[in-house]
Amino acid sequence: MKIAYTTIHDALDISHWSGLDCSIARMLESQEADLDFIGNLHFSLNLLIRLKLRYYRHLSSLHFDLDREPFVARQYAHHILNRLKPDTDLVFSPGSIPVALLETHLPKVIYTDATFASLINFYSSFSDLSSETIRHGHQLEKISLETASLIIYSSQWAADSAIHTYGISPEKIQVVPFGSNLPGNRTLSDVSDLVQRRNTDRLDLLFIGVEWERKGGDQAVEITNRLNASGIRTILHTVGSERIPCTINPDTIINHGYISKCTCAGLSELEQLFRTCHFLLLPTLADCTPVVYSEANSFGLPCISTKVGGIPTIIRNDINGHLFSLPEEMTCLCDYIAAVFSDKAEYRSLCLSSFGEYQNRLNWSVSGKRIMKILGEL
Repeated sequence: MKIAYTTIHDALDISHWSGLDCSIARMLESQEADLDFIGNLHFSLNLLIRLKLRYYRHLSSLHFDLDREPFVARQYAHHILNRLKPDTDLVFSPGSIPVALLETHLPKVIYTDATFASLINFYSSFSDLSSETIRHGHQLEKISLETASLIIYSSQWAADSAIHTYGISPEKIQVVPFGSNLPGNRTLSDVSDLVQRRNTDRLDLLFIGVEWERKGGDQAVEITNRLNASGIRTILHTVGSERIPCTINPDTIINHGYISKCTCAGLSELEQLFRTCHFLLLPTLADCTPVVYSEANSFGLPCISTKVGGIPTIIRNDINGHLFSLPEEMTCLCDYIAAVFSDKAEYRSLCLSSFGEYQNRLNWSVSGKRIMKILGEL
């Protein structure tokens, strides 16, 4: 199958969107799809757009998003159309914007983690949007979804938004979770051994997030303090921020700073944390479907997180972790961690079922086979 893989940026740039553009492309290629990469899309600005930019930058506190401008989307579509090859079978995009105004007889497929509507006032970058950006954003999203032959979301949360906000038929929507962006050749025996080797005298929690506030860094610190106060020796390992923006106790928090997966040393350090910690703790305030859950599960590491965004599609209570509503369930969250950690048999069972979720649902091989089957039916 010949697929035109369209992205605004360089699809192989793993620093963009947690490397998902690249991972999705590699997933398709692993299923013997022939990809023609159409990326690094560019645009020029006319006088009106330049004036708008100057106004919003200097005279308004609201945010003006160029990517949501029809003028820009038309240029994206034009560049894609000019680069489509005659033998192309379909156009595939990990985002709705590039193909929103693309007019072609070929099937258009979108695979992403959210709709424009679901992100408004959910992420800080989608707060304080200008009325023009909101209006144009909704228009482009609706056109993109209506003209797509198939829309694949990484969560039911995103799918529900497309159905209820944009009136998209459920018949052309599928939900397929993202996989892990870490090497994943571990077996059940491997995971069983590493779980057995985890420290039983001390509880080690792992927090990963570049955006400290949004990812719930302050909440992770509070949870660590509560567990220590209850008598359970607890260490919080933080990854993502060079400097933690709060007062910490060096006896209970170890900040590993930013760790890059792109280097052998960084990858090794990160994998060691996944092997030795007892839980991934991510009390996030806003998230779609972070791949870190799949990555943690690939090491038999259960995930403790929150009931926000698309996370309930990924984490199933008492199977590969547990979700809580914060702040009202903060005590319940701490009690849950303490109870499971204290019961060695229950903890081991949760670790192995977490790995089972990775094997059965949360890896690119499974997702790729499912997606290629769906594409073959278009």
